[in-house]
Amino acid sequence: MTIAIVGAGLGGLALARVLHVNGIESVVYEREASREARGQGGMLDIHSGQPALREAGLIDGFFAIARGEGQDMRLLESDGTLLLQEDTPDDAPLARPEVDRADLRDLLLDSLPDDTVRWGHAYESAESGVVRFTDGRSATYGLLVGADGANSRVRALLTDARPAHLGQNIVEVGIPDIDRTHPGLAAMVGRGNYWVFGDGVSLGAQRNGDGRVRIGLSFYNTGEDWLATSRIPFDDPAAAKARLIELLPGWDARFIALIEACDDVVVPRSLTTLPLGLTWAPAPDVTLLGDAAHLMPPVGEGANMALLDGARLGLALAAHPDDLPTAVKEYEREMFERTGDAARMSARVQEMLMSPNAAQRMLAFFQPD
Repeated sequence: MTIAIVGAGLGGLALARVLHVNGIESVVYEREASREARGQGGMLDIHSGQPALREAGLIDGFFAIARGEGQDMRLLESDGTLLLQEDTPDDAPLARPEVDRADLRDLLLDSLPDDTVRWGHAYESAESGVVRFTDGRSATYGLLVGADGANSRVRALLTDARPAHLGQNIVEVGIPDIDRTHPGLAAMVGRGNYWVFGDGVSLGAQRNGDGRVRIGLSFYNTGEDWLATSRIPFDDPAAAKARLIELLPGWDARFIALIEACDDVVVPRSLTTLPLGLTWAPAPDVTLLGDAAHLMPPVGEGANMALLDGARLGLALAAHPDDLPTAVKEYEREMFERTGDAARMSARVQEMLMSPNAAQRMLAFFQPD
């Protein structure tokens, strides 16, 4: 059987690795020109996805690159009130460690034979066992797996569902080498996650393994045109930071100092999700995993579910190597139930974040007692 995986994200690579461990080869088609073609984003909280890395034989490699101190958390209100501070002991179990997405992707890439990932292959269409790419090339497949993310093009083979705006827009900024350049701010943020909640706005600061602190300003209950109408001049970083500060009236001076210390990288992000509990009729030769199958609010479940999707599909295919339709049905049945639960939980957390009393609701979430 020829298994063609579209997309070299975490889920697609986890699938390729678990198949490889079980003696089944696959091909991963990725539209980017190389693994270095673009940045891979910030840190990931990997918890429920750890069993997938065990199935892939990579759990020791994962623990070697994971940051246990990334489990630290501080939760504050916009006036500076500290609501919660959790500092992780150095010998604490790595239950929810943070890891750089790029490092985790490299771990998966390096575990595959050199010819598994075919870079520079942008998916165009698929029909009757043939996948076609935008440059005119094509390849045959017995099973096509759409692991091509939120804006998946493979998804259209199974469902008409499309991502819809979540009501949240993010502007991402950051401070490089913060321990050296701004040691006072570094001490304030701490080693892990730093959350500040105001009226309809939150600030999330997160340590990265390279010393950069990534800061996301989330604007809740905003429409998909908000970034265009917010009067944030994204082509002028200094003016963009000044405008962001204007959008934080009454916030403590320490948080304003965080924004002022950021470099010139200002990135807008408009968030979308797929319908809660999305399913589709099974097809014998096509399936989906990761954000292509169940794009959910970004509250810490997406990457974990993608890793599990890849591992579970790989194991189903290994269990039924001569019966692809049965393997796909078995995988999708489990995936729909598991990711449906995760999506419902994520939606509940997202509703808390978007509520007027978000700080207190999140405090109750993390400290129910």
